[in-house]
Amino acid sequence: MSEETSKAMPLDERLFEELYEKYANDVLRVSFFYLGDRQQAEDVTQEVFIKLLTTAPVLVPGREKAWLLKVALNKCRDTWRNAWVRRVVLGSPAMELVGVEGEMEDRLEKQELLAAIHRLPADFRDVILLHYYQGYGIAEMAQLLGVPEGTVSSRLSRGRKKLEDLLKGSDLR
Repeated sequence: MSEETSKAMPLDERLFEELYEKYANDVLRVSFFYLGDRQQAEDVTQEVFIKLLTTAPVLVPGREKAWLLKVALNKCRDTWRNAWVRRVVLGSPAMELVGVEGEMEDRLEKQELLAAIHRLPADFRDVILLHYYQGYGIAEMAQLLGVPEGTVSSRLSRGRKKLEDLLKGSDLR
């Protein structure tokens, strides 16, 4: 038994409430960014915490957020794969995501960037989201996604390049 496993804590009502208070907004934010729809993001957030409650995983202290975000990304990916959702989300404005009052031009650029990010393959979209919108480093993302650091670094680099290619011809170069 590793030291990390021996420190793991079973889920009880107090821990569940603590995790919900601490991380529900992060899960919602990641889900909203990924899906571009507040209602779907709320549904995913609810599903994540229902899974936490019903499966009662043994969580390692300090790694709870990683578990929650990984489940959220998987649920978002499942939702995103649905062709109807893809058409609706990409066809709708995502003005709520901007969140900062500014010039219309700035909002349109951010909306264009969001649409381009949504066109990235899931592996690239995940690392861009985790790095730029959640502040994770390479090592943290590797652990969260269960892939080697080199893979994460490569996905981040290739994701940036694909994003740049998608934005060519726009004002966001």
